[in-house]
Amino acid sequence: MTDTVESAIKRATLLLQSSTDSAKLDAQVLLLDVLQKPHSYLFSWPEKQLSAAQQQQFDEHCQRRLNGEPVAHITGLREFWSLPLQVNSSTLIPRPDTETLVEHALGLALPATAKVLDLGTGTGAIALALASEMPNWQITAVDRVADAVALANTNKQRLGFTNVNFVQSDWFSEVATQQFDLIVSNPPYIEHDDIHLSQGDVRFEPLSALVADDDGMADIKYIISQARDFLTPNGMLLIEHGYQQSTKVHSFFAEMAYTNILTVKDLANNDRVTLAQWPG
Repeated sequence: MTDTVESAIKRATLLLQSSTDSAKLDAQVLLLDVLQKPHSYLFSWPEKQLSAAQQQQFDEHCQRRLNGEPVAHITGLREFWSLPLQVNSSTLIPRPDTETLVEHALGLALPATAKVLDLGTGTGAIALALASEMPNWQITAVDRVADAVALANTNKQRLGFTNVNFVQSDWFSEVATQQFDLIVSNPPYIEHDDIHLSQGDVRFEPLSALVADDDGMADIKYIISQARDFLTPNGMLLIEHGYQQSTKVHSFFAEMAYTNILTVKDLANNDRVTLAQWPG
């Protein structure tokens, strides 16, 4: 006999608790993916029996999670800024910490029809979140990985936004003649020898989207230095970085003659995003 909804969750939670600190939540998300039901279904129909096919798929999902594969890769989806985004192994899984960057970008005093550039867009999470809140902004989002650009375009089409353009570009290479009121980026910023690279979900994500030379600062410094040629006078640059990098990022912004430099904290009260203005 197959599990009920309730017994499936209990069994999977016990199975997964040795490999993740979110065993029950992971079990719920994986079962909802199999059932294709909203979260409320788990409480409304706890006695509902799984079909044999559903049982098999759920067991396969749980085994993949037990092997360490991210839930988002198993289900193919991750919510960001309340937007359901398709994800795959070509790029990073969007993190809640990055919503800090979106929140502060939206709080800036920018033109009503601001031109915005998102560097290293990945799934398109930042660009699509901004597009959802600011339909009059004209957003260009770039990534050097063709598969990431294809994924971002898929998410754009599913969500129906028309004010975002995804472009394959090595940072600024394909926007050479343009200027922007706002540039945002969540670039690679992890050091090559960081122990976290061998733990958790990041084991299944591309190193090129995570790791940077110069103690994780190489891409951040490149963006800060080059963005001066692409920002309008008084344009803003927002960069996500590691929680221990804020002093270095702030100093390099100052060295490159930016003004109004400010570091903001994420939901866990860690330094996460630094923004600055280019006086032009």
